[in-house]
Order: sequence, then C-alpha cells, then structure tokens
Amino acid sequence: MTFAAAVGESGEMTLIFVELGAIFVVLALLARLAHRWGISPIPFYLVAGLAFGEGGVVPLEVSEEFVEVGAEIGVLLLLFMLGLEYTAAELGASVRSQAAAGLVDLVANLSPGVLLGLALGWDLGAAVLLGGVTYISSSGVIAKVLADLDRLGNRETPVVLGILVIEDLVMAVYLPLVAVAFLGGSGGAATLVTAVVALAVVLAVIMRYGTGMTRLIDTGSAEGLLLMVFGLVLLIAGVSQRVQISSAVGAFLVGIALSGEVAERTRELLTPLRDLFAATFFLFFALQVDPSSIPAVAWQAVVRAVATAATKVATGWWAAAQAGVQVRGRVRAGATLIARGEFSIVIAGLGVAAGIESQLGPLAAAYVLLLAVLGPLATRFADDAGRWLVRRRAAPAGGQRAER
Repeated sequence: MTFAAAVGESGEMTLIFVELGAIFVVLALLARLAHRWGISPIPFYLVAGLAFGEGGVVPLEVSEEFVEVGAEIGVLLLLFMLGLEYTAAELGASVRSQAAAGLVDLVANLSPGVLLGLALGWDLGAAVLLGGVTYISSSGVIAKVLADLDRLGNRETPVVLGILVIEDLVMAVYLPLVAVAFLGGSGGAATLVTAVVALAVVLAVIMRYGTGMTRLIDTGSAEGLLLMVFGLVLLIAGVSQRVQISSAVGAFLVGIALSGEVAERTRELLTPLRDLFAATFFLFFALQVDPSSIPAVAWQAVVRAVATAATKVATGWWAAAQAGVQVRGRVRAGATLIARGEFSIVIAGLGVAAGIESQLGPLAAAYVLLLAVLGPLATRFADDAGRWLVRRRAAPAGGQRAER
C-alpha cells in the first residue's frame, strides 16, 4: 500500500469515526428527551434518520454501509430478546391459541393493501405486494416498545406475540411464493417446500431439545456466554436466511430455545447491545427514505395508514377479547399491533428491485414511516385511552369503575 493510499484510508476512517460518533451522540440526546417525556424513542430515531439520509439536512458520506450492518444486527437482537421471554411450550400454545386471530389478521390487513393497489390501477402482482406491506406488523418496533414500556408481563402481551409469530411464519411462505408467482423467481414449488420443511424441522428440534441446547450453551463465564449466544444468533439467522426462512424468525427461535438461569443471564448481558443496535436499525430504516419523495404519495399513505391502523386495532381488540383480556388490555393489544417496519420495507424492496411498480417504494416508505411513528405513540397512550373507555362504559351504572 502506498503512502498516499494509506493517508486516504486514514482520512476515510477518520470521517467514519466522526460521523458515527456524532450520530450516536444525537441518538443519546434524543433517547434522553424521550425518557424525560415518558415515550418510546423510536419516533425520534426515525426523524434523525430522515435528517441524516439522502436529501436530509446532514447526509452521511461514508458510514452508511456500517450503519446498515448494525441495523441488521439490531433486528436480530430485538427478535432474539423477544424470544427469550417465552419457552418452546409457550410458543406452541400461543400459536395454537391464536390461530383464529392470525387468520382474522391476515384477511383484515392484507385485503386493504391489495384493494388499494387494484384501485390505483396496479397489476395483481404489485397489489399483492402492497397487501403484504399493509399486513405485517413490525416485530422489531413492537419488541422495542414493549420493553420500553415494561409491558412484557402484561396479560395481553402473549396475544400480541402469538399474532406476531403467526405473521412471521406466514412470511416464511409468502416471500418465496410471491417471488415465484409475480417476480420471476426461480425454484418454483421446490423453494416454497424447502422453506416450509426447514421451518417445521427447526421448530420441532427446538421444542424437543431446547433444554439440552441450553445446557450446552452455558459456558460458565459471562464473557463466554455472551460470545456463544451472540455467535449463535448470527449463525442461525444466516442459515435461516439461506433456507428461505426469515433471519428474524431464526433469531426469535434461538431465544425460544434458551430457558432458565441461562436465559436470565443472557438477557442481562445482551440488553445494552440490543438497545445500541436497535437504535441503529430505526435510524437506518429512515435513512432509506428520501424526504422529497414523500409529498407525491402522502395522501395515499395517510389514507392507507388510517385504514390499516383501524384494522390492526380491531384485530388486537378481538384477539384479546377471545383470550379473556379486559377492556384496557384489548386497547393496548390493538394499539401495539399498529406499527409497521422491517418486513414491509423488505416486501416493497422486492417489487422495486423487480421494477414492478414505480410508486410502490415511495408509498411503502411513507406508509411505514407514518405507522412506525404512530404505532409507538398509540401504544404509549393506549392505557389512558383504555382507562377513559372503561369510565365511559361504567358511567351508566353509576360511574363505578369496572376494572383497573
């Protein structure tokens, strides 16, 4: 390497350090502000991403690739830590108990996107992709919000997680199916069968041998456990992606496999890493949105956001009611499901890469950005809304409060 090249690399590395340092300082200040106001920092991270992205106030020069890798790790850690909250048996019971809610969720939230796409004059492939964007809630955003608001132990949370798990499992079939049917993907039925069989095998192994896997992972030292678990999350996520299962689903299943004291120690060790990389994920998501592309599709995004926020609230309310959850919990469940995020962008990206519809990318970006902000805010104030609704219901009976 010549001296000039070395100097050039040194200068680029210096710029990367300066950019990343400035980004994380800004995110820290935003997190402090959000904590002071008692809300999730996610909306602040998204606004920061718009400011740092292309067309923003201070666009990044050289560190976007690093941020992208950090964002991918952030999604994996969010889903892994979510999986730690439940055992394999609880996962199976949750999926079985929420099967009807999962079907209602699919019909109620896929249909609006498909119908809107057809109303805009798009072909069936583009409309089905838009339906996928509107269908799936953001596991990453929701996992972060539930942790921020300390609601992982709430009675409605298993209902929400059951629906999210079913959505992620649907994606394991939806993505290869759409790729083959509408985007000219190769492999046909073989690709779809591979994804389904691989997912079934992984679930069966975890439910049968999860306890033994936990014992093997426990290295006895905090450092060893941290490295082992972090490595396994990345390894299993990569293998899952290779066999056509979402890497996020793979990370979630690793969390499900761990239990007992090992799960508790892992949670303590990885929580700071999760928060760091999760902030990076939300930042990178907004970095991909060009603010100048939003006005042209803003009205369509707003209409779709309002309609599908309502269908998600209705889905969560109905599912929680079926599980015997009281009114405030039903409101919280519905509001929690509003947020869209990583999977919606992935689905839109498939259509953009295939050149299937020019408006799909900006419309999906504006839509997801709206609900990625609205979702955490609605979740934060859902308890107040539920309390108000309980008072309204109790008023005719003399104003007594029926629940707390």
